[in-house]
Amino acid sequence: MTEKYKILAEFVKDMSSETPNIETYLFVKDHISKYHLTININSKALKNQMIEICTTLKYEDKEANEKRSYFEINYATIIKLNEVIRDKKVLERMLLCEVQKEIYPRLEKALLNLIHDCGFADVKFAKKIDFEKLYKEKFN
Repeated sequence: MTEKYKILAEFVKDMSSETPNIETYLFVKDHISKYHLTININSKALKNQMIEICTTLKYEDKEANEKRSYFEINYATIIKLNEVIRDKKVLERMLLCEVQKEIYPRLEKALLNLIHDCGFADVKFAKKIDFEKLYKEKFN
């Protein structure tokens, strides 16, 4: 089987963290286990069979607490298609599953490093993202 794409570049496009004060930090330290990881994936066509895929991970409190921290990373991946893909479903699956499975370990590590460097060293993501399952839920 020939590869359908090649990753040309990966980089952190934007990174954000906010913990406004010590009271918030202490509150969050006790409640960060309730935070949730969310993912959003966008893509745009570039020229010469290239596509930019932006994967955004957010780690945040879904409850309306006044005291909360916020962590977000926007990770860009530039791929070059090795062949013209005319079937939209094939392309969607490649961008939302195959590329994501390949880049996710580095993206997750970058977000965890940000969270740890912000003083929350005990944070771990228990569940790995199942990109196949997310894709099926979205398109079936």
